[in-house]
Amino acid sequence: MEMRTIATAALAALAASMTLGCATEASRTVDVPKVEAAAMPYQGPRTPVVVGRMDNRSSFMRGIFSDGVDRLGGQAKTILMAHLQQTQRFNVLDRDNLAEAKQEAQYKAQTQSIRGADFIVTGDVSEFGRKEVGDHQLFGLLGRGKQQIAYAKVTLNVVSPTTSEVVYSVQGAGEYSLSNREIVGFGGTAGYDATLNGKVLDLAVREAVNRLVTGYDGGTWSRRTTP
Repeated sequence: MEMRTIATAALAALAASMTLGCATEASRTVDVPKVEAAAMPYQGPRTPVVVGRMDNRSSFMRGIFSDGVDRLGGQAKTILMAHLQQTQRFNVLDRDNLAEAKQEAQYKAQTQSIRGADFIVTGDVSEFGRKEVGDHQLFGLLGRGKQQIAYAKVTLNVVSPTTSEVVYSVQGAGEYSLSNREIVGFGGTAGYDATLNGKVLDLAVREAVNRLVTGYDGGTWSRRTTP
């Protein structure tokens, strides 16, 4: 009986060690896409801008069960601020953390000197959606596949704070897709990849900012040409 107990304990220890031995851990860094202007040399003056409201005007996450928090609009605003700053054409002024900035200035016994913006960049997520598309090869005998697709479209308006005039407008859109195929019963199946939402939103905002910079560099709008 004692030998059986010892054998059972040994088998349990062996199984545990094998389980631990099969565990793997991996990590890697991922390149983050930037706007095209980030790679273009620019020596001109930077225009101070502030990002205003960025709302979700699409039907996504705005149903009767929504809690009223505009997460998609907030995410788009954060992405927009980062991409505008990366263009090297603008000094992006943060208005969301004024209370924190005031507190830190007090800690340092310094007087704040808040800078005004020459332009307000505002806009909307005008379209956003996602879907799954499936297919079967030879009536499913040779496998089946599923493609997850996310689409986003954003609109940006450049507004003069002096006259409230919309001096320039652009739109940007993007689509992201992810495919997964199962062959004759083998292969993985996956639920919807929620990271596609952020990726396609970033893509649409980048495209809009690229067009914004094109107009800026071409003199269509800038503090040099706009009163």
